[in-house]
Amino acid sequence: MRLAPEGRIIILPLFFITVILIWLWAKMEIPIYAPTVLGAILLFCLNFFRDPLRIAPENEHLIIAPADGKIVKIETITDHELGESQLVSIFLNVFNVHANRMPIKGRFSDVKYEKGKFLIAFDHKASDENERTEITILSKAGTVKVKQIAGLIARRIICYAKHGETMEMGGRLGFIRFGSRTDLILPNTINLAVELGQKVVGNRTIIGTFQ
Repeated sequence: MRLAPEGRIIILPLFFITVILIWLWAKMEIPIYAPTVLGAILLFCLNFFRDPLRIAPENEHLIIAPADGKIVKIETITDHELGESQLVSIFLNVFNVHANRMPIKGRFSDVKYEKGKFLIAFDHKASDENERTEITILSKAGTVKVKQIAGLIARRIICYAKHGETMEMGGRLGFIRFGSRTDLILPNTINLAVELGQKVVGNRTIIGTFQ
């Protein structure tokens, strides 16, 4: 199982502490619950920070899912920069892979970090009120935005997008630790291929197509 590099700062200390507690339990008969609890937390983190290798499709006329999760909102919105657009919101629970992927090949024209609240990511108000990073991408499909949104537990957004750089479809866009949300803001010319409530897989599920 491949692990996300963002998890090493958490997993390595947990691993060594768990090993030490197991050794102390075996040699000095300390209570078994200490290594058991740490071991359970370690297993949870190993599962959370998994980072499966996925190859993006080679079709340049696709928008692919930027994250694993469940689609909790699809609607037409008026973006303050793009005008009338389509919003697709993906909720990531703690059991989903939390790496964010590039939904389409393009150049980063803007990357903005905004402080905010830490509402539960399932709440639709989280899109505009929670701490988030907003990434604007210039692509063949037009201007696309990806929002990395923190949740109630997630307090650490990692973004690898840099202004002016280009990234291929499926590239590693970032990571959000623990429950979170990823929003896609797409031009109206995109033909959506997903529906509300659908579970999606990052780098695999086709969100939409364009000519």
